[in-house]
Amino acid sequence: MKVLATRRYPGPAFDELRDVEVGPLEARDDVEALIVANEPVDPAAFPSVRLVANFGVGYDRVGIELLRERDIAVTNTPGVLDAATADLTWGLILAARRRVVEGDRRVRAGEWKGSWADGFLAEELTGSTLGIVGPGRIGSAVARRAEGFDLRVLSARSRDGGDALDELLAASDIVTIHAPLTPATQGLIDARRLTLLHDGAVLVNTARGEIVDENALVTELVSGRIRAGLDVFAHEPQVPKPLLSLSNVVLTPHLGSATRQTREAMTRLAVENVLAFERGEGLLTRVA
Repeated sequence: MKVLATRRYPGPAFDELRDVEVGPLEARDDVEALIVANEPVDPAAFPSVRLVANFGVGYDRVGIELLRERDIAVTNTPGVLDAATADLTWGLILAARRRVVEGDRRVRAGEWKGSWADGFLAEELTGSTLGIVGPGRIGSAVARRAEGFDLRVLSARSRDGGDALDELLAASDIVTIHAPLTPATQGLIDARRLTLLHDGAVLVNTARGEIVDENALVTELVSGRIRAGLDVFAHEPQVPKPLLSLSNVVLTPHLGSATRQTREAMTRLAVENVLAFERGEGLLTRVA
């Protein structure tokens, strides 16, 4: 079976594909399966394709409705990246809450002049309230890690209703987002909901940038009223320019699953789906 992959995906599993070519998503009539990293697929450009194996959990940019109409199967790679994304979430929580990156910048700039007792102050993490928006696999992994910090944990699903989410935002010292991007969650954290966060609260997003009204978030961060740790953005790889000079936001380039072990496991799952399809067997993680 002829496979087109948009890049050489990491790990030894990729070498198990017998007939694979690495290249861009340009029109081809000989390709039967695609491996993509949540990239838009035009099914008309690939008339022979019957499988799209997505490297990643989120498949919001693939164009799943068109693929369904053409009876093209779609798979993703859930589960294997839960720990890595939860770990990064905690890295951003600690960095934003304890002003770690800001402190690093001050040291490098030679601005640390006095005693440790004269340092700038941050907010305590232990004993705080953590609000998890989207308590699925990744959100649950974040909650388990919260036990070690003696945090009070609240959670709300996007489908729970507006009141539950509003109450979580108002009650939390730290809010982390782990919901998938769907029509229902696009802009879920809008300007009104951002105002529900109390002064000094921390918002961490390792899900999708489009879940938050990015312009409203920028306004809140520029005001200095809240802090944030952001791994995702609405128009990646573009980052809103006002954020680049702010000390109250920590920015990372979509690193949620970016560990060697996790990325290799993601490749393994994508390849296993391709091989199962080639053998005529059931797909491991079919989403369409």
